[in-house]
Amino acid sequence: MSGEKILVNRAPVLTLWAAVVAERLGFDRPAALSLGKALAGLNAQSKGRSLGIYKPAEHPEGVPPKKARLGEEFWVELLGRPIPAKTTDDGVRAVAADRPIDPAGVERYLEEKFGAGLEAVEKAMTVLAKSFSAKDLAARAYSLYERFRPDIPAGVRGWGAKGELDLARIRSLGKAD
Repeated sequence: MSGEKILVNRAPVLTLWAAVVAERLGFDRPAALSLGKALAGLNAQSKGRSLGIYKPAEHPEGVPPKKARLGEEFWVELLGRPIPAKTTDDGVRAVAADRPIDPAGVERYLEEKFGAGLEAVEKAMTVLAKSFSAKDLAARAYSLYERFRPDIPAGVRGWGAKGELDLARIRSLGKAD
């Protein structure tokens, strides 16, 4: 970490931002972490398909594709995207590959990707999220993310590349809007 900037790729930034937004919208931390991870995963799949990194599943001609069983009981809209979720014994969890996402694994992922900068990034994002009403934040969360996410090269070259996350930029968005 160098001053107010952290070198990181977009997936953990989106994961953390979505979790912060979900908490601001009333979800507890474990639910928010699972929702954030699911959102980032769905976005990565979409982007990967658009870049040709992931190919859609092929199906024999004339046979309709099976519908994926996501294990969802309901959907949670977060940053403009519906996330499959279910209620478990531990509370609400996003679902991926028919299983609830483990919030402890998401915590480890964020700690690994942000390192010593995790606390500062989360604090800046939390201040930004709290500067909006829950209703306003729900409507604007993705556009806010687009304004502070790290810049990376376009196309396949940028897939997984790291860029600078500017904490001062995150902090400035709550004041300017």
